[in-house]
Amino acid sequence: MQSEGAGSKRGSITVVGLDLFGLAFALFFFAWSLSPSLLPRDWLFQGIVSGITSVTGYGAGLLVVFPVRRWIEPLVLWCSQQRTFQVVADVVGVVLAPTTVVATLLVAGNWQRDIDTLMGMPPMVTVAYLRTGLISVAIFVTVLVLSRGLRRVARRIARLLSERLHMPTTLAHAFAPVVVAVAVALFVNEVLLTGSSEAARRVFGALNNSTQQGVVQPAEAERSGSPASAARWNTLGLQGRSFVDGGLRSAELAKINGAPAREPIRVYAGLQSAPDTAARVKMILDELDRTKAWERQILVVVGTTGTGWVNPVAAESIELMYNGNSAIAAMQYSFLPSWISFLVDRSAAAAAGEALINAVHQRWSMMPESRRPRLVIFGESLGSQSAEAAYGDLPDLRRSVDGALFVGPPNSNRLWRDIEDRRDPGTPEVLPTYAGGLIARFASNRNNLAVAETNSPHTTAGPWPQPHVLYLQHASDPIVWWSPKLLWSRPDWLAEAPGPDRIGAMRWYPIVTFWQVTADLMRAQSQPPGYGHNYDDLIPYALAAVAAPPGWTPADTQRISEAVAVMPPNR
Repeated sequence: MQSEGAGSKRGSITVVGLDLFGLAFALFFFAWSLSPSLLPRDWLFQGIVSGITSVTGYGAGLLVVFPVRRWIEPLVLWCSQQRTFQVVADVVGVVLAPTTVVATLLVAGNWQRDIDTLMGMPPMVTVAYLRTGLISVAIFVTVLVLSRGLRRVARRIARLLSERLHMPTTLAHAFAPVVVAVAVALFVNEVLLTGSSEAARRVFGALNNSTQQGVVQPAEAERSGSPASAARWNTLGLQGRSFVDGGLRSAELAKINGAPAREPIRVYAGLQSAPDTAARVKMILDELDRTKAWERQILVVVGTTGTGWVNPVAAESIELMYNGNSAIAAMQYSFLPSWISFLVDRSAAAAAGEALINAVHQRWSMMPESRRPRLVIFGESLGSQSAEAAYGDLPDLRRSVDGALFVGPPNSNRLWRDIEDRRDPGTPEVLPTYAGGLIARFASNRNNLAVAETNSPHTTAGPWPQPHVLYLQHASDPIVWWSPKLLWSRPDWLAEAPGPDRIGAMRWYPIVTFWQVTADLMRAQSQPPGYGHNYDDLIPYALAAVAAPPGWTPADTQRISEAVAVMPPNR
């Protein structure tokens, strides 16, 4: 078989047209990509991940071995030896490559079954995982053909520069790939990314203008979007309309709690409710004034996710806990899903959270301490980053609120990252102890939910001074653990013992683990409660730890948790 340097007596050793060293790296990357990650993956999704990872490995192999190819190989491989090496490489490669693929797929299938079992999901059939190899090969071949086509284009450009413009041959061959790379970058940025971003805005903008089935304009004056509200119903957006119409009314609360209840207050401003962030914040304040929210027992300010979503489990838990004597305020800053907002609208999230929380706090702090409501901050996912943006550091947060709950914080959250980096020595990153548990605490399940009277393992016993600041994070939540640093460095959470919801067989591999966790982001919210980015089973207990009213008991928390669990979605 001829080498990739056809026509040359000293070409590279290949296997079925693939560079031997590049193929070896591709196989390593393929095998690594099949190792378990944070969440389960079906055969199709895994095939896409492994195909992309294999191509990355092939390119890395070519890059690493380039100095050997360029300066060392010509000195040690002469023609007769090269033919011998070529025959051996063909035989070994044709046998070893498929064997490696099939063997690693079978092992990976067993790992996926273990993850399914751990998360209480129906286990996948291991043999079905063999289809992953077909998808991976198809992606590998497609990308390889495209890259070789670009290489041929670069060679033609180099020949043109050399022959027509009389550029020195060496310079032409160095300059041509740069021209191709710039052209590809411009195409990706100006056509693919810009076009995709614009398409996303159109699609999700249209979705934002829709209304979920069963959601209707509320009649209660205590809710934005009602006839009494300045925040018009048709401006609240998809998630805003669901929020203001959702939850239990006073009669339902009274029935569950066995005592007369007040009508809960829910105020909201959508992107179309006012022309800019400042105007939307003013609208929220006006709504709080109109509904007399300052007279309620508790006021919760919510940092929303990208689409403006407020977790109904959190809202319903607060309203049940306070029997309607509550107010919840939230504001939309985007209509894009959180993962897109994280890439293109992160500054908008921070600006919105800072503006809303600071404005509410300023008005609240002017009230007599004996008459003002408890002020609690809640943020989930990108909403936690939006809420954190209002505070310079953890002491600033604790001086400003009566409690804070942050759920599934992204790895780039500034305050969260600072706490993690400064955690008490010897405590794990996945569930750290900070300042002996006096200032902020972490939990991943009910067993280690840190409350003052708890003495269970994996949590800090002892006093927990008010205000309580609590973070919820699962060991299997990719939103918490995804970071560009995964490309080149092993994080602490992969060097320490795994949490209860992550399989212990997961390992860190350069580049590969980054792609694995990136792929996990797409399925983070589709896992059962207690795994991935689904914290619904824990939120009622966490809110009770942060913001329970006087005289509240564990039995009360259990009662509201059961009540929330049986409520219809988007209630």
